[in-house]
Amino acid sequence: MDPTIAVIPETGQEIGITTVGRRSGRPRRKEVRLYELGGRLYITGSPGRRDWYANLLDNPQFTVHRKGKIQEDLPAKATPIADPSRRRELLSIIHRRRGGWHGRLESMVERSPLVEVHLTGSSFQDPS
Repeated sequence: MDPTIAVIPETGQEIGITTVGRRSGRPRRKEVRLYELGGRLYITGSPGRRDWYANLLDNPQFTVHRKGKIQEDLPAKATPIADPSRRRELLSIIHRRRGGWHGRLESMVERSPLVEVHLTGSSFQDPS
C-alpha cells in the first residue's frame, strides 16, 4: 500500500471532486468523503439520488482535489460497485467507522452511491 494512503482518517477524508455534467458537459465540483478500505479508495454518500454519482455513471473520468497538508489535483476513474454483497461488505465498514452515519445500513446498501476510485496520474494509489 502506498504510504500516503495512511493519511486518510478512519472516518474518511473530505476531498473535492470535479465531474463532467451528464447533460451540460460542464465541470461540476462537489465535496465528498474518500475512504480507504484494504488499500483501495472509495467514495459514497447518504442514500438517495446524487448528481455527482449520475455524472460518474455517464462519464467515469473525474478529478480528485486533495486538501490539507497534501494539496493536489489528481485525474481519476470511478468504478461503480453494484454487486449487493460487495456493497454490503464495504458500506458496513464505512457505516461502523462513521458511528452509524446517515441512518440504517440497509438503506445505505440499497440506495447509497458507491464507487471505487482509481487514481490515474499519481503515486497516491496504484490502480492495479
